[in-house]
Amino acid sequence: MERKVALVTGAGRGIGRGIAFAFARSGYDVCVNYNQSADMAAEVVREIRELGVDAEAIQGDISKLDGIAGLYDRFRERFGRLDVLVNNSGITRMKPFLETTPELFDEVFNTDMKGLYFCSQHAARFMVELGTKGVIINISSNHAEGCWANSTVYAAAKAGVNKLTKNMALDLAPHGIRVVGIAPGYTHNGWSDGSERVNRIIESISSRIPMGRFCTPAEVGEAAVFLSSASAGYMTGTTMYMDGGALLPVWAEKGSN
Repeated sequence: MERKVALVTGAGRGIGRGIAFAFARSGYDVCVNYNQSADMAAEVVREIRELGVDAEAIQGDISKLDGIAGLYDRFRERFGRLDVLVNNSGITRMKPFLETTPELFDEVFNTDMKGLYFCSQHAARFMVELGTKGVIINISSNHAEGCWANSTVYAAAKAGVNKLTKNMALDLAPHGIRVVGIAPGYTHNGWSDGSERVNRIIESISSRIPMGRFCTPAEVGEAAVFLSSASAGYMTGTTMYMDGGALLPVWAEKGSN
């Protein structure tokens, strides 16, 4: 039986890396998309192949339409089928509203919204062409609901991703294609350098999260595999939040009544 294929954008590191490994452990062949992290993507491919499935790193700048088209041209030639697309590529830029430039706005939206939109369109057209009842997973953020300072552009893009997930699901349901989202909160994304200063920051943030810790890329990956499975076969148009309760409006301090 031919193995299913998952395409994960921005899979050379961070959450994308965790997602790529989760699909590989579940028996999928995996396309590891990257833009600039060629060496890290190659390492992900090497480790995935050791799990006994196929993998290939394919470069493609999701912020550019020709980059997306080139990615899918090479992907179709290399794998020949697509069962799951995970739109993980994203850019986080924080700036006060009064200081935000059009360049920063475009940088975020070109990847986090426009890139995701047209990646999904390419994937859906390929799935329809092959008659595949596939799944598209959009990686959002709890910024889509919660408000943090200096996040007007990033939060707006992620809120747009959540709404796009709903409308894409509606349009693609007649083709048997499901569209779902995952909105992580603080995640161990490799930004920690292990220094005492950074560890203190992580501890301070964790103390304000009801579950007391950050999410991990592996956990996001396991959620993506679940959403792609038959167990989630009646789920579409919804976004699943994974933030340890960070968006809960009121919670008790430890030891309080």
